[in-house]
Amino acid sequence: MATSETVKPYNDTGKGKKQEVADMFDNISGTYDFLNHFLSLGIDIVWRKKAIRALKAARPKYLLDVATGTGDFAFEAISILQPEKVVGIDISQGMLDIAKEKIAKKGLEGRFEVTLGDSENLPFADATFDAVTVAFGVRNFERLEQGLRDICRVLKPGGKVVILEFSKPKRFPVKQLYHFYFNHVTPVIGKVFSKDYRAYRYLPESVAQFPDGHRFTEILHQAGFSEAAYRPQTFGICTIYLGTK
Repeated sequence: MATSETVKPYNDTGKGKKQEVADMFDNISGTYDFLNHFLSLGIDIVWRKKAIRALKAARPKYLLDVATGTGDFAFEAISILQPEKVVGIDISQGMLDIAKEKIAKKGLEGRFEVTLGDSENLPFADATFDAVTVAFGVRNFERLEQGLRDICRVLKPGGKVVILEFSKPKRFPVKQLYHFYFNHVTPVIGKVFSKDYRAYRYLPESVAQFPDGHRFTEILHQAGFSEAAYRPQTFGICTIYLGTK
């Protein structure tokens, strides 16, 4: 069975998954936001809002957004949670360049900063953040457990993690419709609008191998989280995962 390490965007470059993912997101950064909203029919915006609202009771002041990309999840966090500071980290400079443009346009330079770095080897001290968020990023980790352990490490005791990730619907007919759309429609649309056809082949492949639902909460426990739960969204197309250090 394919694992997080073996499912890669290109497979024929001789590079590790981490570098291939960075290259992929550099390639598609210009169309990423548009295709995210277009391919999900805008539902991804609803998912992000619901995931961020799960942190409202915790009222985090210092927040880390892992695999921040162009910053959409962090912007939702700033709007809904009103933290004092958000730090975003990503391995794709192309995505971060767009995030920086959006930060400047929104006038949020003092509240949201982004940095180039490895999400599985976070350049932050232990117990630094009140909360950590990740949207559609953990399935791209080369070493999933290592990445989750490092997220746990940089959280303060009692700190929260919220992870938003694609999952696999289980019920007819959503399962069949989802499989057809993800495997046949999404790559075609990706090819039309993006210069990187493989990126939108990798999407369904990476979702297919991802250990979703209860399996992922078990991995969160193994990574050091004392509490872990999951909330399926939109017939199980996407899932919100919650963890407490």
